[in-house]
Amino acid sequence: MNTFDDIRPYRDDEVPQVLTRLSDNREFIDTLLSIKYPRIARWTPWLLRPLIRRALNSVFNKINTVHDLHSAMRASLGNLLKKIDCTVTVSGLDKLDRDTPYLFISNHRDIAMDPAFVNVALFDDNRETVRIAIGDNLLTKAFTSDLMRVNKSFIVKRSASGRREKLAALLQLSRYIRHSLTKEHASIWIAQREGRAKDGVDKTEPALLKMLALSKQKEQTFAEASGELNVVPVAISYELDPLDAAKGQELYAKQTEGAYEKDEHEDFVSIYNGIVGRKGSVHVAFGSPLVGSVDSADDMAAAVDQQIIGNYYLHPTNIIAYEQLDETAAAVTEWKAGMVCDWPKAVRAFNDRMNAIPAEYRDIVLAMYANPVRQKLSLS
Repeated sequence: MNTFDDIRPYRDDEVPQVLTRLSDNREFIDTLLSIKYPRIARWTPWLLRPLIRRALNSVFNKINTVHDLHSAMRASLGNLLKKIDCTVTVSGLDKLDRDTPYLFISNHRDIAMDPAFVNVALFDDNRETVRIAIGDNLLTKAFTSDLMRVNKSFIVKRSASGRREKLAALLQLSRYIRHSLTKEHASIWIAQREGRAKDGVDKTEPALLKMLALSKQKEQTFAEASGELNVVPVAISYELDPLDAAKGQELYAKQTEGAYEKDEHEDFVSIYNGIVGRKGSVHVAFGSPLVGSVDSADDMAAAVDQQIIGNYYLHPTNIIAYEQLDETAAAVTEWKAGMVCDWPKAVRAFNDRMNAIPAEYRDIVLAMYANPVRQKLSLS
């Protein structure tokens, strides 16, 4: 077995077999049914299974490579974004060399859509899409592993137990990322932290950057080894978070009960709702490659944070939430004045959204939207 076979994305020659496996997987079909048609899935799933399988096969039969899959996904995503009235804007990509593989480190708000929007920006600019880091905690079913790996995802073994096993998993991951970038010239996307920033506070975990350095040569300094990876921070900002209420409920449960118990299919449902839910405007801001003095993981984390927070595109929802928490700052007044927005209409729409959220965790959700403003102010 190849050193990376158990974690790498599937190759082009494996795609048809994997898609056939997915369309034949009853658990995958039943999961789709339970999300899309919960009542039918509960009582008469046998009625729709053949139709779902036929629909999957009609799409899958036209796909032979990963690029075919991404072309089909881009078309489907484009139709979905129109349907939910979502606009996507991009900045900074024009400053990045087309022929250089990059390690894109972004803030993390949505399991599927963060890397998807990075890929939208790259695909629409006729660039190669990224290989995507995904935790094995999301791959509890065999079909989820197939689904992710056929979409250029590679596995982060978060479930590794025991010190030796954890170190081996981290070393394999570090080597795979470096191999992808330096030998296969393939760009990588990875989140700046483990798990989504449900509170809206974007902060890079130094442990992530220490993992990247595990694969360096013995004689290399941290700065030299990091320089080989061409790290580019990326700031992704959503006008609306489709999962804001769910995140607020989870944070409230942790605050009041000390823990939050997930349902069996909750991660998969979160992925689905994150994809189909309303997002408003989305901005993807590509930063500049990190160069210069990043002599330690802490230095590098600070440099990534500086760019992510600095390049983060504030939406009217962020400003409104900040003001509704009775906070004021001269800089915010200036930012607000520079935005093209029908403020009374935006406030009414945002209030309607917040009023639909239970009062006990409404302020948690408001803070989620306001925190990007607070972080940007902290740079001033």
